[in-house]
Amino acid sequence: MKTLTLESQSYEKPVFTNGYLLAIFFFGALFIIGSIFGLYGFIVGHEKVYGVTRHIPWGILIGTYVFFVVTSTGLCLVSSIGHVFGYEKFAPIAKRSIFLSIITLLSGFFVIFFELEKPWRMAIYNIITPNFSSNIWWMGTLYGVYLFFMIIEFIFLQMNKFSKASIAGLLGVIAGVAAHSNLGAVFGLLVGREFWHGPYIPIYFVLSAMLSGSAAIIFFTWIAYKANGWQMSLKMQESLYSVGKLALLLIAILFFFYVWHVLSGITGTPPGEYEAWLALLTGKYALNFWGGEVSFGMILPFLIILSVKAKNLNAMFLASILCLIGIYFMRYDIVIVGQIVNLYHGFNVVNEPNFFNYTPSLSEVMIMLGGFGFCGSAFLLGEKIFNGHFSENH
Repeated sequence: MKTLTLESQSYEKPVFTNGYLLAIFFFGALFIIGSIFGLYGFIVGHEKVYGVTRHIPWGILIGTYVFFVVTSTGLCLVSSIGHVFGYEKFAPIAKRSIFLSIITLLSGFFVIFFELEKPWRMAIYNIITPNFSSNIWWMGTLYGVYLFFMIIEFIFLQMNKFSKASIAGLLGVIAGVAAHSNLGAVFGLLVGREFWHGPYIPIYFVLSAMLSGSAAIIFFTWIAYKANGWQMSLKMQESLYSVGKLALLLIAILFFFYVWHVLSGITGTPPGEYEAWLALLTGKYALNFWGGEVSFGMILPFLIILSVKAKNLNAMFLASILCLIGIYFMRYDIVIVGQIVNLYHGFNVVNEPNFFNYTPSLSEVMIMLGGFGFCGSAFLLGEKIFNGHFSENH
C-alpha cells in the first residue's frame, strides 16, 4: 500500500473500508431522498406539501440555509487567519476548511433551491434584471462571487501555489463578509419585523459565523482522523488547540451580545418585539432558547473547552457537537420567532390571532436532511479524493 509522508509524519493512503462506504451510502441516500421530496414539491405545489403559510412564509428550510451559509463563511474566516493573514498555527487546517466552506455553501444552495417555488427564475432574472436596491439580490450575487473565490483558492491550495491562494482567499474573505453581513441585513432592515429590525443582526451573523466555523473545523477534523485511523501530527493538534481557544473567546463575546440583545428586546420596545422575546424566554420556544441556544450553543461548550484548557481533542469534539446543535437552534429560532407575532398584534382585529403557529412538514424535514446528507457524503468523499487534505508545505 502506498504511503504518503505529510505533515512530518507517515500516513497510509486513504482506502475505502466497509464502514466508510456504508457512511457514504447513508448520507448519499439522505441526499437522494431529500431531492425526491423537493422535486415532488415542485410537481404538486409547495402550498400542498410545505408547512409555511402566508403569515409565516419562511420555515425550517430558510433556517437550515442560514445555518449552512453561516458555517461556510465562518470556515472561510477562521482558516484565513493562517494562510491569508499569516498566523502559522492556523495553517494546517486551511485545505480542509476551504473544502468544507465550499460544500457547506453548496448544501445551503441545495436547501434554498427547493425552498424557492421557481428557483430557475432567480438564476435568470438575477442577471438580466438586477435589482441593486434588493438585499436578497445582493445576497445571491455576493454568495456566487464568494463561491467562485473559494473554488479558485482551493485549486491553488491543491497546486501548492500558496501566494496565489492567499490572494484568492483574501478576496473570498471580503466577498464572504460582504455576503454574510448582507444576509443579516435581509433580516435587520425589515422595519415591519421588530424582532429582526436593527443593526444587531448583521454583526451577530458575522460573529456567530466564526464560532460556527471554529466548531465545524474541530468536528470534521476529528472525524476525518478517527474514520481513517490516522495519527494526528503535533502541528495539527496545536492548530486545533488554537481554534478551540478562538472558540472560547467567540463564545464569551457572543454571550455578551446575547445579554444586551435580550435586554434591549424586553425593555421599552415597539409592539411585537417584546412578545417575540417572551415566546423565546418563557413561551413555546423557551426550550429551544435555554436548552438549544444558551446551553448547547454557548454555556456547555465554553465550560468543556475551558475545563481542558483547549488541550483535549476528545473533549473539544464533544463541545463542537453541542455548539453546532445549539447554533442550528439559533438559526431556526431567529427565522421562525421573528414571524410568529401578528403584524396587527394589539389592534384586536376580529378573527386575527395575536400569534401564528408553524410546524415543519415531512417534505421540509426531508429536504433539510437531504442538505445534511449532501454535506456528509461530500465531506467523506473529499477526504478520500484529496488524500486527507494533507500538505507538506502548509
